[in-house]
Amino acid sequence: MGKRQQDWDEKLKLVFRTLHSRNYRLFFGGQCISVTGTWMQNIALSWLVYRITDSVFYLGLVGFANQIPSLLISPFAGVMVDKWNRHRILIATQALSMVQALILFGLIVTNTVTVWHIIPLSLFLGIVNALDTPARHSFIVDMIEKREDLGNAIALNSAIFNSARLIGPSIAGLLIAWLGEGPCFLINGLSYIGVIAALLAMRLNPPIRKQGEQNILKELKEGFDYTFHCLPIKAFLLLLAMVNLFGVSYMVLMPVIAKDILQGGSHTMGFLMGAIGAGALTGAFYLASRKTVVGLSNKIPYALCLFSLSVIAIAFSTNFYLSLVLMYFAGLGMISMMASSNTVIQTIVDDDKRGRVMSFYAMSFMGVAPFGSLLAGSLSGVIGAKYTILIGGICCFAGFLIYQKHKPAIRQFINTVYVKKGLITRNVTVLDNTYSDYSDTQS
Repeated sequence: MGKRQQDWDEKLKLVFRTLHSRNYRLFFGGQCISVTGTWMQNIALSWLVYRITDSVFYLGLVGFANQIPSLLISPFAGVMVDKWNRHRILIATQALSMVQALILFGLIVTNTVTVWHIIPLSLFLGIVNALDTPARHSFIVDMIEKREDLGNAIALNSAIFNSARLIGPSIAGLLIAWLGEGPCFLINGLSYIGVIAALLAMRLNPPIRKQGEQNILKELKEGFDYTFHCLPIKAFLLLLAMVNLFGVSYMVLMPVIAKDILQGGSHTMGFLMGAIGAGALTGAFYLASRKTVVGLSNKIPYALCLFSLSVIAIAFSTNFYLSLVLMYFAGLGMISMMASSNTVIQTIVDDDKRGRVMSFYAMSFMGVAPFGSLLAGSLSGVIGAKYTILIGGICCFAGFLIYQKHKPAIRQFINTVYVKKGLITRNVTVLDNTYSDYSDTQS
């Protein structure tokens, strides 16, 4: 029993090792509070829109307004993130997000809210997020004390996000049924106080930024060329874009699944979202328990396969409990693919281009999603939610098959970079399209 307890303690230390960094520990605590509020607002907003409009088109339109700035603004934001103080950027974006949530709360409690208030406010938040996302992903490197803990820090960040996905929707579903949508927006607005306080309490070394005349278009082109001439980064970004264009349909149509297919209410939607969060949290903790990034790229296509098959099955499910199980596996596959891609990208990217590369990551993650939201909302109005979700799952599975064809070349490129960075001790050799084993310098 003592040996088992010791092994468990060692495992926990491994999973949470990045919390030894004071700044990351502050960030972790602040995000735990804030992201839970964000998920409560997300659920309340989609339920509010569907309640006051009874339209899947408006559900898609609100999602489009929230996410389209990531496509249009993120590349320019990435240039700024590489030049400006990321810490100050995050303080500003968190404060602006708080203002947006409190305005929505005020409109709801005064009973004056309409979809034409929600759309511009969603657009405003999307603009804020277009700057916040690449800054937040890039800032992780500034907070950790040991560069080899980067993968663990990213996985813990995903764990925060998906713990909140598990807790936030469940609380939101109960609050909406009891008091309406308003309290969810108030709680989210107040939750930003925690993360702003954590950011202000950090002790950071003065950032080193590139000096000289700023030519945004030139540096944007430099970042674009670097990103899309790096085979693994290009491949992972295309996979993420595909998932957020086609696979996002089941998330956008969650109110329809809960209300019309499963004959439930807001609490049903909360449980379904919670199941996605539980699966995603499982994946995040698995990734956090890994000692090294080596070999992680091999997990990405199989995570995509799991996600694709789960979404296809969700399209056919009319049973609440079966849908919960399928949502769990969809969440597991989705976060395993996305967090693994993020970790590998941030491991191989050059530091002076990190902000720009992460802005393209934000584009593929959030910038493409509005078209997915709009597509899901429009298509479901024509062929129904079931077939819209089915088509999305099939498209994602096709992406898995295409990736498998190019996997050897991607793996060779990644391993070459790992050798240069000292993560593995010898180069790759090709024998009949398979690769020899590597010696991991950290094992």
